[in-house]
Amino acid sequence: MASCNAGPKEKAEAKTETASPVVETSVSTATETSGEVVHLTTETFKQKVFNYEANQDWKYEGTVPCIVDFYADWCGPCKRVAPILEELAKEYDGKVIIYKVNTEEQRELSAAFGIRSIPTILFIPAEGKPQAAQGALPKETFIKAIEEVLLQEKKSS
Repeated sequence: MASCNAGPKEKAEAKTETASPVVETSVSTATETSGEVVHLTTETFKQKVFNYEANQDWKYEGTVPCIVDFYADWCGPCKRVAPILEELAKEYDGKVIIYKVNTEEQRELSAAFGIRSIPTILFIPAEGKPQAAQGALPKETFIKAIEEVLLQEKKSS
């Protein structure tokens, strides 16, 4: 699994690389039931996911399980994960919400969660504690986590 934890020099070099554009979904147009990835700010994160200023203990603010992708536009592994998350948002529409947090724009939020390597993915069940994973996970790993951690559907072997 690839992940990024580059310093300023590597970030500058990565920004100059040409890559296919990532389609950004505006926070104002995407909703939790739209089958689209929803971009969060620090304020919307506190409203929809976890208000870390008001609560010391974990308390998910939503009712539908979610995935939160902490990413940066310059991060290659993040760019590989983005289309997978867009597919999963459609496939699990109404069952799982997929959020994205740009670590470059939401530095306070990234610091509050100790994000040092991206992509960092939080899998947040409707009840219970979140689980984190780092790096560019394959789609099969996301599906397994969604079914076993978020939807709590155990596959029989």
